Amino acid sequence: MPEQPAPGARGEAWSGRSDGPGPEHRRWHDVVRGPGAVRPSEVPGPPGGANLSGVPATVALIGFASDEGVRRNHGRPGAAAGPAVLRRALAPLAVHGEFGLHDAGDVTVAGEDLESAQVHLGRRVARLLEDHRLVVVLGGGHEAAYGSYLGLAASSRLAASSGGAAASGEAPASRAAGGRLGILNLDAHFDLRAADRATSGTPFRQIAEAEAAAGRPVDYAVLGISPPNNTRALFDTAERLGVHYLTDEDCADRPESVAAFVEDALGRADVVHLSVDLDVLPAAVAPGVSAPAGFGVPVHVIHAVCRQVAASGRTAVLDVVELNPRYDVDGRTARTAARLITTVVHAAAAQGAPGSGGPARAGVSPRSRGHGTGR
Repeated sequence: MPEQPAPGARGEAWSGRSDGPGPEHRRWHDVVRGPGAVRPSEVPGPPGGANLSGVPATVALIGFASDEGVRRNHGRPGAAAGPAVLRRALAPLAVHGEFGLHDAGDVTVAGEDLESAQVHLGRRVARLLEDHRLVVVLGGGHEAAYGSYLGLAASSRLAASSGGAAASGEAPASRAAGGRLGILNLDAHFDLRAADRATSGTPFRQIAEAEAAAGRPVDYAVLGISPPNNTRALFDTAERLGVHYLTDEDCADRPESVAAFVEDALGRADVVHLSVDLDVLPAAVAPGVSAPAGFGVPVHVIHAVCRQVAASGRTAVLDVVELNPRYDVDGRTARTAARLITTVVHAAAAQGAPGSGGPARAGVSPRSRGHGTGR
């Protein structure tokens, strides 16, 4: 499977202004190291911070330079350029705190062979999860999410993360060796389409089928669903799978309900896969996506959700997908995506070891407030 190393700390993507030599001046381009250039033990961690396997906190970035799934789903191509543009948008942002950032390069699609690329991404993610607190997958189309899931499912992270379930007195959901996987998708679409082959509209159906084949139900929650952009058949599929969801209108002016919905999702999981499809945002904020939203969820709501999820200490994988630079306006979408990524990275790096549950979360009792049914 073709694999392209991303530029290292002094490469084209990871470059920018320098205001001085001290840590108080650091930006992403000062901290990121390229493929294989650094191990977690060589990166300074947050003072007194508890970290995975006792090593300092690190975050790994890996690009999935693909829009083959978008093409198959009859969307507008261009998302394959997303990872490179996201790196450039992240490069000048300030770094607050002490943690390592490792760029593991890109996975690319050979011709139309999306399926092999998803498997390869999964292998890379699984390996990265052994050494890093958080893996950030830079899309690329939303077909990346299935590869992220394959990696998380194959890693030791789930097997080592039953602490949250034990604390609540609940058994892990059919995972003999470990904890409960929760998937939270910020998206205008369910992405539960039935298709003969993988597309950007099928990843969560693929995940549900993989979990079912292993004898496990999928715990899948979606925030930002646009009813006009999801057919009745998709809503029926969501109901059949027990998907929890909020519509874009549900999210517009009800911050307490959104926070409660997210809290419920976190309460059902020991390890969280957070997937952010940038088309969940209004087109005025995120014009550069494969399928722009006519309504969308306000950016401050999505930002608050990202912070809430990362602060739980349970986030293992973050996907940021569907950036389409061809249609962006003055880098607006890329900058917004970079802000979401840096928020998650900083919040996650401040937490304890994955699966520990992180610090206590306060303010909302775990009651179901979203659409859809529980298990």
